Amino acid sequence: MHFPTTTSVLIVGGGPGGLTLSNLLSRYGVDHLLIEARPDTSRHPKARGVSARSMEIFRRCGLEGAVRAAGLPASQVFFYRGRDLVDPDFVRSGVTHDASGGAVNTPSPGVICSQDALEPVLLRRARESAADRIRFGVRLLSFTEDDEGVRAVLEDSAGGEQHTVRAGWLVGCDGAASTVRSGAGVGMEGPTGLGHFLSVRFEAPLGEVVADRASASYFLAPPGRGGFMAVDNDRHWIYQYPFDPDHRRGDEDLTDQRYLEDLVRAAAGIPDLEVAVRDTMVWRMDARLASAYRSGRILLAGDAAHVIPPTGGHGMNTGIGDVDNLAWKLAAVTAGRATAALLDTYQAERRPVARQVIDLSAENARARAGYRIDDELLLTAAYSSAAVVPGPDDPDAPTRPPLDISGYHPNGAPGRRVPHTPLGGPPGITSTLDLIGPGFTLITAADTPAWRQQADAAAAAGFPMTVHRLGSGRLREEHPGSFNRLCALSAAGAVLVRPDGHIAWRAASPSAEPDLLRAVRSILTGVR
Repeated sequence: MHFPTTTSVLIVGGGPGGLTLSNLLSRYGVDHLLIEARPDTSRHPKARGVSARSMEIFRRCGLEGAVRAAGLPASQVFFYRGRDLVDPDFVRSGVTHDASGGAVNTPSPGVICSQDALEPVLLRRARESAADRIRFGVRLLSFTEDDEGVRAVLEDSAGGEQHTVRAGWLVGCDGAASTVRSGAGVGMEGPTGLGHFLSVRFEAPLGEVVADRASASYFLAPPGRGGFMAVDNDRHWIYQYPFDPDHRRGDEDLTDQRYLEDLVRAAAGIPDLEVAVRDTMVWRMDARLASAYRSGRILLAGDAAHVIPPTGGHGMNTGIGDVDNLAWKLAAVTAGRATAALLDTYQAERRPVARQVIDLSAENARARAGYRIDDELLLTAAYSSAAVVPGPDDPDAPTRPPLDISGYHPNGAPGRRVPHTPLGGPPGITSTLDLIGPGFTLITAADTPAWRQQADAAAAAGFPMTVHRLGSGRLREEHPGSFNRLCALSAAGAVLVRPDGHIAWRAASPSAEPDLLRAVRSILTGVR
């Protein structure tokens, strides 16, 4: 197969972040090449919790149904605590909303879908959209940067053949040991070794054992150690065993098959359990953050930019949020609608989110009485950067934490995610979130030509957008006027929504200053 020699964006890493970035760039019509050193997707479940915000992103890509089908049923998304799997005094709590309408704040509640099941879903769609631009079994050897882009040397792992590719931008989605990050000279800060774990993927007939207590995660209380993660809540499981690498017991042979089987039996509380170990992985819990997300033509996302303790389930989801933020900005820059300064807002918006998530997750790791798993935490992200036009009624936005740990409260302030409002309309449109992208979107309830005229003026200046008027007959709110109430909009007001679903600008009327064209130009070019 022909190997491309030029591309607008080179993505290094084919995990959840890199594959999601590929799908988003395809949606925006951006030429790109994704390479992954592994020959295939992950065999180990690794991350499992897909948050509501990530599901909203997959919804925009047309992938929500496939991801949900690959995950655990919503009826099993509980969190179990007991001394072992057969403890009669177990406690089960923390059910999330199901996908049938129980969620108030989102049309796309979170799901438990392990990484080994999620990645194939993302990969299939990526190959459907950009077949010859998704290359597994190819690794990055080196790269050099100049004012025009990046020259990368790649190697086909199977045959050893080398290829040189010129890319406008290089995005490192290649994990905690990122080759891209080290090559760009970007450092990491924060503690390592918060814990060491042996992850054992195994098969055992536990479905009937947990039938009355089926959960997504099974946390073991003393004398139990670690916990179980359900892959299918039947035969396929993960056991996470914490160990001290400096004070291992003499009988701890983490590679011995019989020892591993006995470890699982003891943790399950079933001495005669039939166990077949399929795979193991030793990993270290770190809490680290890259000193920069951008270095010239090099950008970092996911674990290459932040290593987040898994206590809370936000690591993979934070990475998916990174690439959602980055993709539309790369699309605008590569299309010539925005200056490269727009990419500086990627770090300004996403690094504070990662900082707060790391701190929250590290606190969870230290908690002895368990911790809250919050499906909607990442819905609260509020951005403050040059890619947001602030309003006079929100002067404290730059000084507030980016995430609201008190919970999600719908809000129409610039920088926040556009609120979900149930809609009736054409097939596939059931929420205001379904109106977003792939370009800018203006949402208004006002029946006035002035908004259309301003949108036409922006399009004529090279900034096209879609205008949606709620209550027009074609689009109707289930609860009329609810969107304006949530967004604190007057009857003639409107919000301008970015392709990532965050509000860029809010206006009380078409006569507000700045007008729509100046607001969009400010966002994309930095000219106020």
